[in-house]
Amino acid sequence: MRIVDAEFVREFIRLTDDGYRKGWHERNGGNLTYRVRPEEVDIVRSRFIPREWQPIGVTVKNLAGEFFIATGSGKFLRNVSVAPEDNIAFTEIDEKGENYRIVWGMDNGGTPTSEFPSHLMNHSVKKEVTNGEHHVIYHAHPPNIIALTYVLPLEDKVFTRELWEMATECPVVFPQGVGVLGWMVPGRGEIAKATSELMKKYNVAIWAHHGMFCSGRDFDATFGLMDTVEKSAEILVKVLSMTDHKRQTITTQNLKDLAKAFGVRLNEAFLED
Repeated sequence: MRIVDAEFVREFIRLTDDGYRKGWHERNGGNLTYRVRPEEVDIVRSRFIPREWQPIGVTVKNLAGEFFIATGSGKFLRNVSVAPEDNIAFTEIDEKGENYRIVWGMDNGGTPTSEFPSHLMNHSVKKEVTNGEHHVIYHAHPPNIIALTYVLPLEDKVFTRELWEMATECPVVFPQGVGVLGWMVPGRGEIAKATSELMKKYNVAIWAHHGMFCSGRDFDATFGLMDTVEKSAEILVKVLSMTDHKRQTITTQNLKDLAKAFGVRLNEAFLED
């Protein structure tokens, strides 16, 4: 089987295409990584042509020996579905969790996304805190959530409550809430570490004036999570454009009733008025 014909690779490609069509990936903005399941690796292993090992820049011991698919540095996500061999990299992590090598992809040269160290640090954290359940890390530039980082206090509780109140499904989709980082230089160890700290508590990290990081068990869950947060942000942007005072909203008691009805556990720290 060709690697591009494997179902999990097709799903990876579909997400990049969906995100581009949403308007979240201008030029080479945004990136996606997937921690490949062992049985999926076995399906395509015969197609691997390993290249030289390269330093990751961080150590991710619990990812040693794992395989990842990543979008490429400087690559346009709109081109992934057109020429996946040129725009994504199938990579392997070494036995120490310190180096990676490309085993397929980047046919015309290139490396995994510049945010690869940040993605791997977040994969490392999510593998630990979800008992291996999460496999996808997705970074994009949804405009409404970015806009809110200019007008709301950059606080986890403020963003969470505002987003929870915009649509009834939101507390159910992201009951832990969202984390928020002040502006930081992207592609560096500092932002990777700060984001991974947020990922210990949340599945959503918002980068002020930049975009959003989401983690999920599969492509649908992860894309759906980002889509839900961005739609909530869009509603809030419209509300704020009409008034600085909400006449009515989803109350704290409403949130508690919702959690009970749907069997979810909301972050208690964000239920305090």
